[in-house]
Order: sequence, then structure tokens, then C-alpha cells
Amino acid sequence: MLRIAVVGSGPSGCYTAQSLVQQDPDALVDVLDRLPCPYGLVRYGVAPDHEKIKSLQNNLRTVLEHERVRFLGGVQIGPGGVPTTRLRDLYHAVVYCVGAATDRHLGVPGEDLPGSWSATEFVSWYSAHPDSVDDGFVLGARSAVVIGIGNVAVDVTRMLARGTAELSPTDMPQAALTALGASRVTEVSMVGRRGPSQARFTTKELRELGTLPDTAVSVDPAELALDPAYADPSGLPAPQRRNIEALRAWAEAPPQDARHRIRLRFFLRPVELLAEAGRVSAVRFERTAPDGRGAVTGTGRHEDIEAQLVLRSVGYRGVPLEGLPFDTTTGTVPHTDGRVLREGRVAPGEYVAGWIKRGPTGVIGTNRPCAKETVTSLLQDAAVLVRREVAQDPLTALRAEGVEPVEWPGWCAIERAEAELGASLGRGVVKLPDWESLLGAAHHNAL
Repeated sequence: MLRIAVVGSGPSGCYTAQSLVQQDPDALVDVLDRLPCPYGLVRYGVAPDHEKIKSLQNNLRTVLEHERVRFLGGVQIGPGGVPTTRLRDLYHAVVYCVGAATDRHLGVPGEDLPGSWSATEFVSWYSAHPDSVDDGFVLGARSAVVIGIGNVAVDVTRMLARGTAELSPTDMPQAALTALGASRVTEVSMVGRRGPSQARFTTKELRELGTLPDTAVSVDPAELALDPAYADPSGLPAPQRRNIEALRAWAEAPPQDARHRIRLRFFLRPVELLAEAGRVSAVRFERTAPDGRGAVTGTGRHEDIEAQLVLRSVGYRGVPLEGLPFDTTTGTVPHTDGRVLREGRVAPGEYVAGWIKRGPTGVIGTNRPCAKETVTSLLQDAAVLVRREVAQDPLTALRAEGVEPVEWPGWCAIERAEAELGASLGRGVVKLPDWESLLGAAHHNAL
């Protein structure tokens, strides 16, 4: 029988495990994760008020509860943990589903000023990622600039405009709820360097901004008109046409009085973050214009937008994992059909799936066919892989080397502790926000 390690318990890891046990009736799969909690970006990346998407956890849960799948949380792979070479010794095959763990930078002066953050850091804070820190994101801020026009940018913009009453029913950690409830941010500008026909947000998420209580959304019709496709969007794909329709409705609507105002801006490229009293105070943008080839070019005209909080949301990027080859240009592991390539040759027993395989593209469901392709490759190689002797039970070997994973009962104990915390606060489930509380719940209550 094949013993397989899947590194990463997000959607790509769970779909890989699911495909393995469905296609090979004898496969035994260990799903390892650095965190004590499963589900990856579904737990720590999906906005807390998007309960329908978060309910995907129930589907992933079914995978991890399969009799031939074992969840091993709190296991670091690489420096300070289990070396990739050791993992390779313990299993017939290893599938790396480690995602794209960092964010892209703007590369402009002032980007590292206090008050300037990646959207990833902000999302991790309000999603209770145990590596996040509460550094007073909204403290003292009156206006915010979100750089980017994708769904993550829409998410963080929406969170800045939400009130306590709307966020309290979510699983947001209490400290983030309190901070956002006390926030004085009333103006949020979401800014893109290109036009509305090239925006990456989906229409459903875009329109949701217009449903927020006591919030007015405004769009400058002159900026929309800079997009050649705005006047006649008939040649655009349906999603982009619907985006144009939503933006046109806001551009033509009369001004509204509201506590929060969201401004959607286009054809502005950040060139510098400006400081006042040692903190970010504004973002200087250069007006751009379409170049006729799908990109934009600078015009030399500039505009400053006030902001005491700046969140950049310009994409994710994979990071190298010690012991694996890495393409620094694409931020991915070189592969062919999911088989890892070392110096152009297939590395037996090593595979990738998800963002570390194809880059940070697609939606959650895109991980399913991606995982299936990798599993097909792995099972084609199975007859050779199974000949190699491995540990009878890798978990026994790992424990002998001092590794103490959080197994499924430990995760269930964390769930119970989060339900108890929520009940004590008069809320529903409330996430535990740090390593100490997570591990304490896992090890103390896992009965």
C-alpha cells in the first residue's frame, strides 16, 4: 500500500487527499500542516462575513475524517522542523500543497512606513491567524487607501466599513471586533492602476459594497470613461460586462449622505507613500492611460489621496521551501503535470499541487482539477514508488524524533474551545487568536 504525505491542509491539500483515497483503495494519506488548525485559506483567508464560502470547511472536513486520511497539525516542514529529506524517507510520496505564503510589494518609496501594510497582514489579523499581531491597524486612522482591484481588496474595504452589529455574529476574534467597532475610518478609497474592464473582482463581491448599511459608494464617471470598453462593453466577457453595469449605476446615482464612504478609483498608479509625524499620511498616485495593448502608461500627472492606513492588495507569491527547487521568476516549484523537476529531471516521489504548482490564480474550486492532475501522475508512478521501503507508521517515527502533532481529536478540542469562548462573550463561535490558546485547547481538551 502507498503511504503518502500531503503537506498543507488547505483546499489543494484536501482535494489531493480526497482524490488519492478515491482513486487508490489502499492509499494511506497523512495531511500535515504547520498550523494546528486545518483548512488553510478557507479558515484564514475567507472574510468572516462570507459564511457561505466558509461553509466549504464542512466539505473539507469530510475529507480529513476519512478512515484512510490522518490530519497532523502543528508540524513544521523545513528549517526548525522535519526536513524535506526526512519526510521523503518516511513516505513513498510527498505532495507539497503549501500555497503562496507571502504578498507582492509595490516597490515604491515609503512603502514600509508605519500605517502601511499588506492586505494579507490585515486579513490575518481579523481572521485570527496565530502568526498575526495586533499592531493597531485602524488606531488613529480617519481615511484608508486600499491599493488593488481584486476580491481581497473588496474584502478588506468591506471590513473597514462594517459595523460591530454586522461583525459580531461572525467568528472574528474579539480583539479585532472591538478595534473595528471603535474605528474612526469613514473614508475608504479602493484604487487600481488599470480600468474597470480589467478589474479582478467578481460582480457579486463588488455589488456587496452597495448593500452595506450607512455606506455610500461613489465612482468618478470621468475615470470610467477613460476605459475604451466602458462606452460599449458588448465585446467584454460576461463577468466584466456585469462589473461595468454595477459601476455605471454608482457613477450615475445622486450623492448620498452616509457615515462611511467608499470611493472606487481607476487609472491611478502608486508612486510614493507620503509621511507626516513618522507615519503614512497620503499616497501619491500617477494618472495612467490605456496604451492600446491591454496595459497602461504613465501620464506624468499626479494626485495625492489622504490616508493614515494603507493596505496593498496586489497579489500573492510563493516562497521557497528548503529542500525543494524553486523558480524565483514565477514563485513556483518547477514541475511537469505535478511531478517535481530537479535540474530538468523528474524527482521520484515528489509532487506539487495548488498555488505552489501553478501560481496564485483561480478560485477555490480551481484546486480540484489541479489536484486531480497531480494525483493522476502520482498513481501512474505508484508501481515504482511502492517498491521502496518506508516506515511502517511514519507518525511513530516522527514522535520518536520529538514531533508532537495535533491530531484530529486535538482540532475538535479547539473547535469546542472556540464555541465555549463565543458563548462566554454572548456570540457564536469565536476564533482563538494565538498559538498558546490554540495549542492549550488542543492538548488540554483532546479527550
